Amino acid sequence: MIDWLRSLSVPQFLLVVVAAFAVLSILSALLTWVLVRRGLHTPWAIRRMNRLSLWAIDLVKRPITVAVLDEVSAVLASGHYTKNISTALVENHDDLVALVAEKVRNDPAARVVSHLPGYDTIVHQVSETTLRVLIEMLGDPRMDDLISDLLRNNIEQIKDAVRQRRDDPEPVVPKPAVSPMSGRPPV
Repeated sequence: MIDWLRSLSVPQFLLVVVAAFAVLSILSALLTWVLVRRGLHTPWAIRRMNRLSLWAIDLVKRPITVAVLDEVSAVLASGHYTKNISTALVENHDDLVALVAEKVRNDPAARVVSHLPGYDTIVHQVSETTLRVLIEMLGDPRMDDLISDLLRNNIEQIKDAVRQRRDDPEPVVPKPAVSPMSGRPPV
C-alpha cells in the first residue's frame, strides 16, 4: 500500500487526496442525513467534516466561477452572432413580412389609415424595406463588434460582481421592481 503511494507523482497524489476528500465529504453528508432523519444528533467528527467540506467549497467556488467566466467571455467574443440572426431572418423572410402586416393591420391606432387605398401595398413595402435594412445591418462587421463589446462589458460586470461578493460578506439584496405606470412595486 505504501509503495503504491510512493510511486505517485505530486499531481497524482494531490488528485488522490482530493478524491478521498470528496468521497469522505459525500459519505459524511449522507451519514448526517440518515442520522438527522432518525432523530439523532450528528457526531462531532461528522459535523467537523461537513464544515471542512463547506469551507473547501467556498474556497474554490469563486476562482472557478471567474475562470469559467473568462472562458465564456473568450468564446462569446469569437462568435458571429449577428450573422446568425441575419441568416435566421432571411430563412423566415416571408413569415416575418406576413407577421408584420398582420400586427399592423390589427393595431388599433392604424384602423383609420387601414381604409386608405393601397394600404396593404404600403405595409408590405415598408415591411420588406425594414427587413432588408435589418438584415444588411446585421451582416455588417460593425454590428459584430457592437455585440462583442456588449457581451464583453456584461461579462466584465458579472466578474466584478463575483469578485466584490468575495470581499463583501453581506449578500446583495436586489431592490423590488417598480412598475413604470404607478411608480410602486408590483403586488
